[in-house]
Amino acid sequence: MSLFHRKISFTKHDPLGDGLDDMIAAERAEGDSIVLADEDGQQLADFWNGVSKNLKKDPDWFEFDND
Repeated sequence: MSLFHRKISFTKHDPLGDGLDDMIAAERAEGDSIVLADEDGQQLADFWNGVSKNLKKDPDWFEFDND
């Protein structure tokens, strides 16, 4: 004997139904984009070389032996 005599149904969730679809379309229409291009590779290399030198001054720094 079943205790439940009603059929339960759920509507499919629309993840873009809350206006997100319109917001995405508006952002795409703006035309502004982020360009991730390195204009000066040497400047970036110098920065990270400086970071590396500062890390090596840390008393807890260690290096793996590459031999």
